[in-house]
Amino acid sequence: MGYMPFHSRVLKIINNKMKYSLRNGKVLLSLALLVLLVACASAQTINTSAGKINTVTTAVPFLRIIPDARAGGMGDVGIAVPCYGNGEADGDYLSPDINGLYTNPSKIAFIDKDFGFAVTFSPWLKALVNDIYLANITGYYKVKKQQTIALSIRYFSLGNITFTDFNGQETGQFRPNEFAIDAHYARRLGPYFSVAASLRFIYSNLAGGQSVDGNLVKPGMAGSGDISWYFRKKFNENSAHKLEHEFSCGMNISNIGSKISYTSSTVKDFIPTNLGIGVGYTFNVDKHHSVGIYADVNKLMVPTPNTDSATGDKNHNKIYDFREKSSIGGMFTSFGDAPGGAKEEFNEVTWGIGAEYLYNKQFGVRFGYFYEHPLKGNRQFLTAGLTVKYSVVGLNFSYLIPTTIQRNPLDNTLRFTLLFDFLKGGKKSSESTGISLVNDEPKKKKDKKVKDAEPTPTPTDQPKPVEKKMELEPK
Repeated sequence: MGYMPFHSRVLKIINNKMKYSLRNGKVLLSLALLVLLVACASAQTINTSAGKINTVTTAVPFLRIIPDARAGGMGDVGIAVPCYGNGEADGDYLSPDINGLYTNPSKIAFIDKDFGFAVTFSPWLKALVNDIYLANITGYYKVKKQQTIALSIRYFSLGNITFTDFNGQETGQFRPNEFAIDAHYARRLGPYFSVAASLRFIYSNLAGGQSVDGNLVKPGMAGSGDISWYFRKKFNENSAHKLEHEFSCGMNISNIGSKISYTSSTVKDFIPTNLGIGVGYTFNVDKHHSVGIYADVNKLMVPTPNTDSATGDKNHNKIYDFREKSSIGGMFTSFGDAPGGAKEEFNEVTWGIGAEYLYNKQFGVRFGYFYEHPLKGNRQFLTAGLTVKYSVVGLNFSYLIPTTIQRNPLDNTLRFTLLFDFLKGGKKSSESTGISLVNDEPKKKKDKKVKDAEPTPTPTDQPKPVEKKMELEPK
């Protein structure tokens, strides 16, 4: 095919201009490293003995990195993971932490605090470099009773690139970076169900004003949104003789939006629109101990690459047909467009399973496993995590252990999330009311103090009643 997708052309020019070197122990970003980070949108079709590797790839793949360390400790599972608070009151586990919005924004409608924020840091490719990382900051505000709004910022630093000319002389340095700014609105529709809508601005600057095939590379920008819902219901609540348990489920369709372009070309790249579904069950052994098991399945709602010379370009315009689809058209056709039929479509589904134990909603341990088919990316790994929470402060940690020879950017990397939750005079949510920033109970009026007021006499100080005697007049 004569057409080369944007990411492939960028990598071609970077290959000519970049050098890979070690200086004072610091690794400069190389072509191979950038390929791994950017996950270029060109089709990756390779024939192997096990079948044809046909990975579905998109631009701005950092949007599919789960920054929440709690979910990261359970195999990136989080869509239906139930909520937990700080253990200060009965039923407090109904409150989620704010980072739950990265897997399912509708869960934040059940937050029982007035406002809070969280900071997450994830080193990336730590075994090779120390200047590539994903940083997130998230804040929420409980508007009134059933409603919560939140704002989050994701920043992905791709490290340092040294540009050189064809003689190997340095011509400058550049730090590629990407970020997304999200706004979320979540609302409870009753005691068991909530929905949420999110809007997102995406910015991606990969090549720093370089030119590819005579075209100036500019930062890519796009907009997208999420639609999500969450359901949870407890059984045998406050029962003295039966085990209390909770069922939860949810769905999140994320990154529904425009395609992205880095040049003036009319052919744009897809962003990672994704369908995620999760279920979970939690057993509350008593008021201090709870155990849960949860599972998520995810599928990218973008076209599967078809690079066959006979069927991949039916109009013979040197552009693969799957790249010419619109973002909305690609969503609806993504469930039946794989060249290998239903079997290949099924292989595109990733799944994860996780388990969590919490003590007093303040200390927890968790484990998980994530699986992606070998012909669709081959990411397979175990995870472990830890939670420590006291008063308004919480810490989540997660650690990833690969189970295949396929390298993962987070191999043997410790991620952490720091959370803060505050109460501003409002009372905790109940099953039906939620929370308000002001106390819903009317305040008692206090009697005004009167200066120099005489003390109220006690019963012993009260004057005795005077007995009236009737005198008879003499006749």
